[in-house]
Amino acid sequence: MTEPFARPDHRPHVAATGTDPRERGRARGGRLATTLPGAFEAYGRLFAASGITPAEIREDGLRALDAVGAHRPGLREQIEGVAEGAGMADWQVGALNARTEILARSRTVPPGECSTVVRRAAGPGGTGRTHLGVQTWDWHVELSPYWHTVNSAGAAHDYAGLTEHGILAKIGVNSAGLALHFNILGHRADRLGGVPVHVLAALVLEEAESVGHAVELLRAAPVTSSGSFMLFDRERAVLLDLSPVGVFEAPALTDGTWLRTNHFLTPAPAAEEKTHLYQPDSGERHAFLRERLAREAAATTGQDLLRLLVTGPGEPPVTCLPAPGSPLGHRWASLATVLLDPAARTAHVLDGTPAEHDTRPWYELRA
Repeated sequence: MTEPFARPDHRPHVAATGTDPRERGRARGGRLATTLPGAFEAYGRLFAASGITPAEIREDGLRALDAVGAHRPGLREQIEGVAEGAGMADWQVGALNARTEILARSRTVPPGECSTVVRRAAGPGGTGRTHLGVQTWDWHVELSPYWHTVNSAGAAHDYAGLTEHGILAKIGVNSAGLALHFNILGHRADRLGGVPVHVLAALVLEEAESVGHAVELLRAAPVTSSGSFMLFDRERAVLLDLSPVGVFEAPALTDGTWLRTNHFLTPAPAAEEKTHLYQPDSGERHAFLRERLAREAAATTGQDLLRLLVTGPGEPPVTCLPAPGSPLGHRWASLATVLLDPAARTAHVLDGTPAEHDTRPWYELRA
């Protein structure tokens, strides 16, 4: 059995435009001024359940800001602008952007789960080729009220997609036709000190002109934590393992199909993986989707891919809902489902699980 979870009646959309990064940040923070403090409080409860003290969170937020500022001063200015616009302290918004790295220290609050599929498909009008992607964003239900859709304009490239309150970026597509799906992984050496993975998502979406350029940007960045970036444009797709021991390209599932759950797919980071975080669940979801994709070789439209992520009782929880009675820190759900089309520069965001595609709101965004 599963249980429902609370979702807001109205999901905010945040549009921020301007060549000055601090001003873009202020616009974002101002739009979320009434709800962003609630997001920080919700994460505060998760941090406390993880045994992380308020003093440590403040120090972590400041360290994250310093790391971002050393690599991309403009991204630090954006984070500080968000804090100013929302009337919060810089370190609080810095901690939100580093929430993955902060929670990596916990053994009592495991991270959530996500499943991603990208496939080569016919281009617009049936000519040429492109790639389409779909993923679930599975996260703690306590954070359900605190995510939004976003359009950001004024950097090298505009972008559109989904992110959490206060966090610069997560899943999206940019005006150059680069798309990014994002899953979390776990390595024993994960730590603060580098650019947080969510800030790396903003860096890629703002700056990358292509998949190849995105890979170069990530290899040049100081990475001290783990994640999966599924990068694709009309011509190329690359699935990356990001980790403290390096950035590695993972193999495609088959020619023209890429699949990611929440474990490393390359040997070097897999050797020191935190297997207790995701296994056996991640492997079971991966095997289940691999078999589905093999049976559904002709499934290449966005609706086809969405259908592949719908699961029910007795199947691995690709469509994720919380189990009854689960305590704080152990209640996960598919808070959103995202379809990305880099050729069209669009992100379609479902405010719900894949199984709710015809009953919950969809938002169409264009970069």
